[in-house]
Amino acid sequence: MKIYSYNVNGIRAAMKKGFMEWLKESNADVVCLQETKAQPDQIPILELASVGYNCYCLSAQKKGYSGVAILTKQEPGNKSLGMGIEKYDFEGRIIRVDYPNLSIASIYHPAGVSGEERQAFKMQWLSDFQTYAKELEKQIPNLILCGDYNIAHQEIDIHDPKGNANHSGFLPEERSWMTDFIDSGFVDSFRYMYPEKKDAYSWWSYRANARRNNKGWRLDYCMVSQNLKDKIMDAGIEPQAMQSDHCPVWVEIKD
Repeated sequence: MKIYSYNVNGIRAAMKKGFMEWLKESNADVVCLQETKAQPDQIPILELASVGYNCYCLSAQKKGYSGVAILTKQEPGNKSLGMGIEKYDFEGRIIRVDYPNLSIASIYHPAGVSGEERQAFKMQWLSDFQTYAKELEKQIPNLILCGDYNIAHQEIDIHDPKGNANHSGFLPEERSWMTDFIDSGFVDSFRYMYPEKKDAYSWWSYRANARRNNKGWRLDYCMVSQNLKDKIMDAGIEPQAMQSDHCPVWVEIKD
């Protein structure tokens, strides 16, 4: 099973930049999307269905903002919208599909770049999300938690660690949370497979030719629960996909 995560920065904009061509070429079993920026009736469900994908989505109440979706070839036994916490679910931040022996979630973690209030919101979300994930793991031990985590974990995951040391997304408390989250029983599938791979990023600013010069951050992850670690066949990042300021990341799990 090959599972992708892709922050599309607007599904309607991505569709105009070749998203359907990318999707067909990817031959993914599941695609977790973040930042769809669309209401349910604005998501191209019929086009997605035409190439074999069921589409499940959770949109933000605010139009043109946030939003997550999951595209899957195999219809799930259950789908879950939100975390059950109103202030987060209003922003459309998590959706989950459950299969008999596996659960896959698409998660869009908040950014804190707009100021102290949103940074505090982000830190509270991270705490609440970890609680949610650990409680869910008790019910469904095989979890794959994909998404834009909006955190570059280690210095190897960012092009300029010193220059960005005080920037949201690379703050010590955010990196510490990521370490704690992993230590609590989750595996960063890409780093598990490629612990020393440098210059592997999933997001680039639109400014100053950052992407052309590969001045990026690795913000997108396919996290898997510890007991799935031995089933990881491979993981990767696809910077050649150009439908967004992010690029797709993926993990392949042995059935």
